[in-house]
Amino acid sequence: MIRRIIEIDQQKCNGCGACAAACHEGAIAMVEGKARLMRDDYCDGLGDCLPACPAGAISFVEREAAAYDEAAVLAAKAEKKEKLPCGCPGTAAKAIHRTQEPAVCDAPSSQLRQWPVQIKLAPVNAPWFDGAKLLIAADCTAYAYANFHQDFIKGRITLVGCPKLDSVDYSEKLTDILKNNDIRSITVARMEVPCCGGIENAVKKALQNSGRLIPWNVVTISTGGRILDRV
Repeated sequence: MIRRIIEIDQQKCNGCGACAAACHEGAIAMVEGKARLMRDDYCDGLGDCLPACPAGAISFVEREAAAYDEAAVLAAKAEKKEKLPCGCPGTAAKAIHRTQEPAVCDAPSSQLRQWPVQIKLAPVNAPWFDGAKLLIAADCTAYAYANFHQDFIKGRITLVGCPKLDSVDYSEKLTDILKNNDIRSITVARMEVPCCGGIENAVKKALQNSGRLIPWNVVTISTGGRILDRV
């Protein structure tokens, strides 16, 4: 049948995997460092993967393709769940207890205190949130600012995200975290680029929706790695 379906430009694809993560049907997979549409009948043609692609490698086409098979998609999801009964091991929540061991070759030590750190993956009622100083950071900040662990992560519980790549409104998840835990303060670390305003606005919205009066501040970092502003 002729129907609307996605097409992935292999020349433009940068191999980031964002589209595969965004595809709820499991139609896209990473093969040899590139995203590929694995099964036509798994693609519903709605295009959740399109806004996730930072390289503009995905588009819609009208072509001969197998009909979308929802039953097959659900069966594949169930099979995958059976193979991983506890979910992805990488999302297992845990506290990280730091020792006072000397750094190897004078390398600075990590200050991360919990896992996971992605906003989308963090459990709302994790014990480390109670009484926490919370750092909510745009992904790129830790790469741009050289001393990020010591100046930002140290002494804080860290959550990171990218509003442009995730294409989600973090405010709902953050609202639940603020409502259900005793958060002492919030520091937002964002880049100077406009899309980073999404993470700042999400925190502002979450504070309003939670009804909590929590001290918060915003630190803006330049693409060159300098602190531009503290509000």
